[in-house]
Amino acid sequence: MSEPGGDPRRPMDLLGAGALGGFAVILGLNQALVKIVNDGLAPVFQVGVRSIAAFLPVLLFALFMRKRLSISDGSLAPGIVSGLLFSVEFCLLFVALELSSVARVSLFFYTMPVWLALVAHFVLPGERLNLVRASGLAMAIGGVALALLGDPASTNDGAWLGDMLAILGALAWGGIAIVVRTTRLSQSTPEMALLYQLAVSGLLLTAIAPLVGDTVRDLTPEIIGIFAFQVIVVVAIGFAMWIWALSIYRASDTASFSLLSPVFGVFFGWLMFDDALTPTFLAALGLVLTGLILVNRR
Repeated sequence: MSEPGGDPRRPMDLLGAGALGGFAVILGLNQALVKIVNDGLAPVFQVGVRSIAAFLPVLLFALFMRKRLSISDGSLAPGIVSGLLFSVEFCLLFVALELSSVARVSLFFYTMPVWLALVAHFVLPGERLNLVRASGLAMAIGGVALALLGDPASTNDGAWLGDMLAILGALAWGGIAIVVRTTRLSQSTPEMALLYQLAVSGLLLTAIAPLVGDTVRDLTPEIIGIFAFQVIVVVAIGFAMWIWALSIYRASDTASFSLLSPVFGVFFGWLMFDDALTPTFLAALGLVLTGLILVNRR
């Protein structure tokens, strides 16, 4: 039982740890897959079509499992806000992967728990930063600065812009977590929350994609297969799992599993794209991971 005025959600258990650990592997791999699919579908269009394609399986699953789906329970407005943040998050991430390497984008994008912990200190009960957690936050930010400013050997033309977009995408991701936790959206089922995000991003981004550039590039059977994997495994299953975990476990405990994702993202970037892992970059990664551990320490 939580203390009066504290967070009513329960601490992390084996079920949540297993689910979120598997999700971290999927997310790490997903960065590399997105970079491949960018060759066949332009980033903004890819996000929109992926959301539309994932909407139906999520809806059918929710109906089959008799999950509560309602837009009249006070969740409509925060659901739309969550969908807009979802749109921004993934547009920034997909464009970042076109400009920078998988390893670098993974490092910057998965700093989300740092920004979430900073905002949660002010807006969520039971999430205040103590000296240790504040030190971890400073260490993680220092790692980000080191990777941004001190590792030219691992960058390419336009990579700095991609890095900044990845950080902004992380901020949008943290914003979704805050919206879920502080509004009536927290009373919705995970499937309903995800349907809001898919509906808003699918309709919005497919509409504006032709206005911001090309939509379809060199679409091959291999890219179509990878895209189908993203729709079913990453979006329809993975993000429903994330929202489910966020709805029943403490925010910082849930976000702490995100620190595994940059490790897997860097690994898959090195394995599939031969991304440069210089000593400076690895030191920055170590600082960020150590900072994330301290930020989420209880």
